[in-house]
Order: sequence, then C-alpha cells, then structure tokens
Amino acid sequence: MPVESGSSAASRQSKQKRKSHSLSIRRTNSTEQDRSGLPRDLLDGQDSKLPMSLRSNLLDLFGQIEREFENLYIENLELRREIETLNDRLAAEGQTVEGGDLTKGALKTKASHSTSQLSQKLRTTYKASTSKIVSSFKATTSRAVCQLLREYAGHRDGIWDLSVSRTQPMVLGTASADHSAMLWSIETGKCLLKYVGHQGSVNSIKFHPTEQMALTASGDQTAHIWRYLVQLPTPQPVADLTSACEDDGDFSDKEEVDGEGEGPSECPSVRAPATTLRSHQGVVIAADWLVGGKQVVTASWDRAANLYDVETSELVHSLTGHDQELTHCCTHPSQRLVVTSSRDTTFRLWDFRDPAIHSVNVFQGHTDTVTSAVFTMGDNVVSGSDDRTVKVWDLKNMRSPIATIRTDSAVNRISVSVNQRVIALPHDNRQVRLFDMSGVRLARLPRSNRQGHRRMVCCTTWCEDSASCNLFSCGFDRQAIGWNINIPALLQEK
Repeated sequence: MPVESGSSAASRQSKQKRKSHSLSIRRTNSTEQDRSGLPRDLLDGQDSKLPMSLRSNLLDLFGQIEREFENLYIENLELRREIETLNDRLAAEGQTVEGGDLTKGALKTKASHSTSQLSQKLRTTYKASTSKIVSSFKATTSRAVCQLLREYAGHRDGIWDLSVSRTQPMVLGTASADHSAMLWSIETGKCLLKYVGHQGSVNSIKFHPTEQMALTASGDQTAHIWRYLVQLPTPQPVADLTSACEDDGDFSDKEEVDGEGEGPSECPSVRAPATTLRSHQGVVIAADWLVGGKQVVTASWDRAANLYDVETSELVHSLTGHDQELTHCCTHPSQRLVVTSSRDTTFRLWDFRDPAIHSVNVFQGHTDTVTSAVFTMGDNVVSGSDDRTVKVWDLKNMRSPIATIRTDSAVNRISVSVNQRVIALPHDNRQVRLFDMSGVRLARLPRSNRQGHRRMVCCTTWCEDSASCNLFSCGFDRQAIGWNINIPALLQEK
C-alpha cells in the first residue's frame, strides 16, 4: 500500500484549507448581498421622520458593525478549533512518550500554557478590532480647554523644578541649573526675587506651609532654608491663547528655534540662607517639608534620605536602604509620611506617625528608574518612571497598583490636582499629558513652535487657589509656563 509523503500531505491540507476559506468568503459575500437588499426594501414600509439618505447611511454603518462582529466570531471559532487540536496533540504526545499517571501534571501544564497563549491572542484580537469600532463613536464635543496664560522666562539654564507658595502673597518658585532659584508673580510673570546662595545646580524648591520660607536642594551637596519678602505688582491683561487640548501627535524640531531667554528685569536677590543643612556626600536632588513645617527631608545621590530639625539644623534620621541614587522625595500633606524614589526601580514609604516606631515599605512596581512618587490628599500614591508608566497605588493595599498609565515617553516629576484629582505628566518628549486617577487620558497640553515647551519637560505643579493659572510646567527650554485647565465634568466622570 503506497504511503503518502509528508510534503504531499501538507500540500493537500493547504489546498483544503484554501478551499474552505474561499467557500467561507463566498458564503459571507452572498449573505452580505442578501442583507444589503433587504433593509432598503423595508425602508418604504416604515414610518420615520428621518431623511431617506440619513436612514440609509445608518443602515450601512450598522451593517459594517455587524459584519465586523461576524468576522470576530468566525476568528473565535477558528481559534477554538486550534486550541482543541493543540490539546489533542499534546495529549497524544503525553501518552505515547511519557506514559503513565506521572505525565498528567506536565501535560496539564503544557496544555494550560498553550491555551493561555491562544486565549491572550484571542483577547488581543477582540480588543484591537472592537476598539476601531468604538473609537468612531467617541464624543468630540466635550473636550478639555487649555489656555496658556503666562511664560516665565529669565533663567540662563534649564529649570528642574517649580512650586507654588502656600501662603499669601502667592508666588511661583523655580529651581534652575544656573545655580539660582527665582520667585515670580503668577499674574504678571515678573521676577520678584532671586536666590543665589547655592554653589551648584538648584534641583528643587518647596515652600513652607505657613511662613514665607523656601527650601531648596542643590548639587553643592546642601539644602538651604531662606526667607523671602516680596510685593506683588499690579496684574496686566492676559492675551487670549485659548485652544482645545490636542490629541497625541508627532512634532518636528525643524521649525523650532531655541531662543535665548532674556534676563529678567532687575529684581532683589538673596545671597545667604537662614539655615544650611549638611551631611550628604552627594548631590541633593530633592527636599520637602514635613507636615507642620518643623522638619524637612532631603534626598541625595548618596543613596540616603535625611530628616532634619529645622530649628536646630541637626540630623534626626538617616533613611538608608536604596541600592542606587535617589531621584525624588515627597511628604504627605496631612500625615507624617515620606515617600522616596530611586534609580533602583523602587520607591519606599517611610512612616513617622509613631515616634517610637519608624517603619518602611519597599515597592517594586517599575522596571526602570522611578523618577518621582507623590501623595494625594486621600490614601493614594502616584509613581512615575523612566519605563514610560505611571501607577496609582492605594496606601491601604499596595501589593499591586489600582491603575496603570502607559505612555510613549519617560515620565519626570509628576503632580496631582487636589480638587480635580487629575495627574499631570511631564515627558522627555516635550509633552504634558493629563490623566484621571483611574488612568483615563483627559487631554494633552497644546505644543507647537508658537507655544508650549521646546525641550524636555522636567516638572509640573498644580495651584488650586490661583484665580488664573492652575497648572505650571517647566523644562530645559529655560522657561516655566502657566496654564489654565478647564476639564468638563463629563470627562472627569469617565
């Protein structure tokens, strides 16, 4: 009896498969032809106030949706048949090669692994196909409105960080690589005061919760506390630069010119700090006030975070444990909690609520440098990373994030709006995106050669009490920008 070769058998199976596929196509086409004629015959017999052309277009759209789901259903059936065939083949191999009851565990593992792969493929197919359908029905009338109100230009190098004072008069503070920190009038964009007491890059700035004092961290391995006294100028009219927040898109650098920032008009300067905090053996990358303002915490490239007493300038605790340089630190607005982030892909939560016990929890939710981790007014921590993700965590159960935001660029120092619970993400690719706490993208701030940042955006901060700007961003284009963000309630409730 002749034996069929492997190549001829494969050829026959391929022909049968193409034949069955062609039959299914013909069957589908014939069905579509039948359907296309039937609804239009019924149009004349239906009582509707819609114009005939509109009704016809609606029927075409629903017909396309039905055909799309029918194709998905057919793919589902084919995938299920492949799963059954694979399981049968694995079962046969397990009985003939390994035999006995000992193969049941290994067989089950192989089958479940293959099944999970195909199930994942099925879910991906459904998601990709249905998203194309759903995206066409998204409402475009309710969009966030972003207005660029003010540009704060005057630094001679990139701006690493910015913050808004918590007491009156309300001012904007910026920390720059040009070894200085500046205070600005939010309403006019005028420089009110310049701090030049550091001998290295000023990497962060934070304001005291109740007094007119600022805390700055520097590359000179110190943190400074300095007092300021400013008088706000008369506000000036703001040019109308309102535009709807844009969808994501690619932008070219060809049309952009990195203009040299003009120096600010003459403003008073502070040259000496009220308090100098020393003890770090490396760059101090960030610093923040603990609730109450009697203690501060600093984060350094020497892999440690230090807790200081403000009145005595003494080191209270040295928080060690990170394996690589620290990148950021943040304090809880109402509790004695500190979160530090590091290049070791982790962030740590330090609990000082009990004076006798100082606990620490380590969280490993990222695969690259954690650039920042910040608290919200509630029980959440939001972390951003160079792995292009932002994750929202619940302080009561931080074993896994409650939301994950995936982006196309590394994320720098993020901030969270207290009132609107909106996360502002500054990116390496010059974009600033807004998301809600559940991970839904709300908007992207407009950016072009006329407005927006021209270089990496380093930091964002919210200002809930300002009558004009409620979001600020800064970058390595040597400027800070004040925005007014109006997010409709419809978008926030998504």
